[in-house]
Amino acid sequence: MSAPRLSDRDPRVGADELVGALVPPPRFDAVRFDTYLPNPDEPSQAAAVQACRAFAERVSEGPKGLLGGLFRRSAPAGRPGLYLDGGFGVGKTHLLASTWHAVPGPKAYGTFVELTNLVGALGFGEAVRRLSAHKLLAIDEFELDDPGDTMLVTRLIKELTAAGVAVAATSNTLPDKLGEGRFAAADFLREIQSMAAKFAVVRVDGPDYRHRGLPDAPEPMPDEELVAKAESTPGATLDDFAELCARLAGLHPSRYGRLLDGVTAVHLRGVRPAADQAVALRLVALGDRLYDRDIPVAVSGARLSELFTDEMLRGGYRKKYLRAVSRLVALSR
Repeated sequence: MSAPRLSDRDPRVGADELVGALVPPPRFDAVRFDTYLPNPDEPSQAAAVQACRAFAERVSEGPKGLLGGLFRRSAPAGRPGLYLDGGFGVGKTHLLASTWHAVPGPKAYGTFVELTNLVGALGFGEAVRRLSAHKLLAIDEFELDDPGDTMLVTRLIKELTAAGVAVAATSNTLPDKLGEGRFAAADFLREIQSMAAKFAVVRVDGPDYRHRGLPDAPEPMPDEELVAKAESTPGATLDDFAELCARLAGLHPSRYGRLLDGVTAVHLRGVRPAADQAVALRLVALGDRLYDRDIPVAVSGARLSELFTDEMLRGGYRKKYLRAVSRLVALSR
């Protein structure tokens, strides 16, 4: 019996469902501060745990706690945000999810893409109204890839923080450097700096934990072996890589998670380097959702580490592509 194809699915997500789904992904259901294991060679990691604990305590106490201790000691008073900056694979998402778990509700957690899509689905005013009732908004993979997102997110954070919502975020880029290499960031410098001023930055250094002492990406399978593996694995899917890339172009990235509902393993036939930047960024978004759900990936054709060209890895989205490779290679093992 042939394995089903992701390319044949047409996932739908309603506006109310988008709000209800603003929780950490399944991979991070059980993470807590105590389950984060700081690298003893990287003192910033242990310091980041303490900073996140203190932030969560102050958010839980309410506005007076939030604007007190931590920010008076480490940053100008009145900054209602915590910003975890560091390379990929150092546990920033673990710390963000742990912060979310430590704060009583109402609260929301989403990736940057999920948040911008929520605003698109609800409208800006309604999104602000709903999120303003929360104690905490946690934003993973914070990035500004175009001017529209820059204006949208700076305005959203301004409105929410004015309403007393605490914001915690992770990114591979310092807040005042967001957008560099992607668009004319200098033209939006005031907006970017205005948003950056909302955050106290906590640095998390270290090597990518997903690849400490582990082998490189597995060799691709022959097509016949890949097909047999997919057909013998309950809940697995099998897609031609080019056809799946074409299907992703017709779906908003916020629907990629629903695309994977019930899937136990993904098999991709004929993998090759992404044709262009648009395809590459869709693959990054799909890789993030696969990683969130801990879904194994097997391929034929090229290695997953070869998804992005050398030119792409030198460009403005370099950190996104490296994160995607890190996550996908880990899933392929």
